[in-house]
Amino acid sequence: MPKLVDPDVRRDEVVDAVFRVVRRAGLEQASLRNVAEEAGLAIGSVRHYFTGHTELMVFAMQASIERVSARLEARIGPLLAEHDQGARAEGVELMLSELLPLDERRRDEATVWLAFAMAARTRPELRPHAEAAYDGMRRLISRILDRVARHRPLRGDAGVETERLCALIDGLTVEGVLHPDRMTPALMTQALRRHLETLTEPGP
Repeated sequence: MPKLVDPDVRRDEVVDAVFRVVRRAGLEQASLRNVAEEAGLAIGSVRHYFTGHTELMVFAMQASIERVSARLEARIGPLLAEHDQGARAEGVELMLSELLPLDERRRDEATVWLAFAMAARTRPELRPHAEAAYDGMRRLISRILDRVARHRPLRGDAGVETERLCALIDGLTVEGVLHPDRMTPALMTQALRRHLETLTEPGP
């Protein structure tokens, strides 16, 4: 009797293989053949779940976004409901730290995301997903800053502060992936913490 395979599980396995190839050799090496070999599958098996390379790349990019988004969504509710100032500040830092390459898992995720984001500049099929991620990050930061501002006024315009914080996270992510020996996790954490400390007016 043939072995039954859960299609969702198999797709996740193929996507994980895409990520490994991208981390090791770059997005340009994530061909159907290379991905199938990485997953230990025949190329026909991969085509059974994805009609072609474009569908696989779009699915993988979306999966990379959804995996990070799921962790952020799990944190945002408790954070927005937090009333203790110290706990709220710590929660903001921990939540935003999920976007930085502070350990092997997050570094791997950031490496894959940057590869997809750069490819989206010239690949129309990826561009809507990059734009959605871009907008989603700004909505998230805006929600966080709005909650912070309810308890202590921001020093600057909320829209500008949203862009400044997004730019900081983007810059730290790029530097952390490209120059991990220089932009260390400790330095990234210190830079984020210092920036967050300067967002609001001093307390009474």
